[in-house]
Amino acid sequence: MKAAIVLEVGKTPVYGECAEPVAGHGEVRINVSAAALSNLAKGRASGTHYSASAEVPFVVGVDGVGCLDDGSRVYFILPKPPLGSMSERTVVRPEQCVALPDDLDDVTAAAIANPGMSAWAGLRERAKLQAGETVLVNGATGTAGRLAIQIAKYMGAKRVIATGRNVEILNTLSSIGADVTIPLTDDGAALDQAFVEQFEKGVDVVIDYLWGRSAERLITAATKVGNENMPIRFVQVGAISGPDITLPGSALRSIPIELMGSGLGSVPGDRLVKSIAELMQAAVPGRFEIATQTFPLSDVEGTWSTAGTIPRTVFKIA
Repeated sequence: MKAAIVLEVGKTPVYGECAEPVAGHGEVRINVSAAALSNLAKGRASGTHYSASAEVPFVVGVDGVGCLDDGSRVYFILPKPPLGSMSERTVVRPEQCVALPDDLDDVTAAAIANPGMSAWAGLRERAKLQAGETVLVNGATGTAGRLAIQIAKYMGAKRVIATGRNVEILNTLSSIGADVTIPLTDDGAALDQAFVEQFEKGVDVVIDYLWGRSAERLITAATKVGNENMPIRFVQVGAISGPDITLPGSALRSIPIELMGSGLGSVPGDRLVKSIAELMQAAVPGRFEIATQTFPLSDVEGTWSTAGTIPRTVFKIA
């Protein structure tokens, strides 16, 4: 069968032939139709992700959409190594599959799963967002941040505040539910004051995709307001701006703030799968928007290094 195969760690996957997978006891075979190119898939292929394997060859891709042998259409995650999702067929455990609604197309399902799950799990599983609360999305101009705005509104958020470094994209976010936008282009007093003003009005949940200096400024702004009657749940999801922050101990003593992460390890695997299932069911009624570009799997070598995260690259396989 045809697949995107890593022959040497750190090298671009090639389009070639590999052996047909055989489902063992407690496994199911997937006839794959679409698979998105994620940062995790790239990290494993390059050998830079902590879960990467040094054993080659292996098929790239960590998740995708396809049909079981009985025709049931599913989203699936983490095929059995050395298999991956970017092949005509693969094998997974049944509990790693999620049934898809009929009105959700394969490309959208493949594209939305990874970034959408980060927002859904962060808001539902970690922050336990309640209807009527206010959410601040730090780093809202990326794919996951844009979905976080839409998902927060779908879950009943009263107000959504969006920050971002890309001013052009930031200015479009009101169309998908952002009530307030704050550009991260000014590192001075004006930015600090903008944060303080929002905390004075009330922020219940911060979902953070940036970390680094903007996260420090947000926590500092919250301490300046210091409303003991309004606890803040700060959910750290991504670290695009840097892996570390400087956190004064006084920040934890002076305000009722909970700092938590959301991802593999902080959310049990079965809860992440449940989050994906809920996301898929909500995607159409919630009218979640995600930009995609599609390519045949045979183009993997030419698109691998140039594909970005906006729009999401999806390989159509069948």
